Amino acid sequence: MNMNTSNSPSVDDSELNSFWRQVVLSGNAPAPMNETIELSIDSKLELVETVESLAKSASAKLGFDEADAGWIELAVREAVVNAIKHGNQYLADKQVNVQFLVGPDALIIYVRDRGAGFDATCLLDPLEPENLLKPTGRGILWMRAFMDEVEYSAHPDGGCVVRMKKYQRSSTKPPAEM
Repeated sequence: MNMNTSNSPSVDDSELNSFWRQVVLSGNAPAPMNETIELSIDSKLELVETVESLAKSASAKLGFDEADAGWIELAVREAVVNAIKHGNQYLADKQVNVQFLVGPDALIIYVRDRGAGFDATCLLDPLEPENLLKPTGRGILWMRAFMDEVEYSAHPDGGCVVRMKKYQRSSTKPPAEM
């Protein structure tokens, strides 16, 4: 039985099924207004690719172009590697927590380690001449370059939390004024 109590025209089931197949099941559905993706990993570098894969998925949900999605993946990779290497010092019993918040116009990523934390103002500038040939110190520089916002804070239960945010820039939106 097809019952329509409104004054709007009736939509038949075949039209709804067609929409469902073409948009929803194909992955072309618009991004949800808010979605959270969470993951906890052991402090093992071989698990970084799993987190990168989630970063790619979260970027796609918001419709980032291929270039921005690649930069987001690289920033997430650097944050997770830093959490494993510097924060958790590769200790197997310490987890790295990653959270992706997909919003209507931005992707926010949190990466938490269980280490002692650090003071970001004390980091050496990798662009200074005396640091140019050092093999470390580029990760935070890249995160800051690729993301719109990068912040560090201490977690109340211990460890460091990195918060990164990337705004989705629609081609229909005017560029932000400086």
